[in-house]
Amino acid sequence: MADRRASLTEPRMEELLDQVGSKFTLVTLAALRAREINDYYNQLGEGLGRIVPPQVTSVSRKPLSIALEEIEAGKIVAEPIEPDAGEDTEAE
Repeated sequence: MADRRASLTEPRMEELLDQVGSKFTLVTLAALRAREINDYYNQLGEGLGRIVPPQVTSVSRKPLSIALEEIEAGKIVAEPIEPDAGEDTEAE
């Protein structure tokens, strides 16, 4: 199991869409997490340690690929934001 990713099409987009529900959510979630992973690697020498490291072991060095693998593994989950009850009363 040295090379878990047999091709460039792993993880499958269909599987990722089943987990998150929509293309917009998948793109947003993956982009935000990829930025966090990139920031993590950039701050390693500084010793700040405020950013969560990658949650999966990956053969890829690309933050976006790692983020998609985390989503596939269920390590990163999109949480819907509930509208605030106070906003509804203000609008009326």
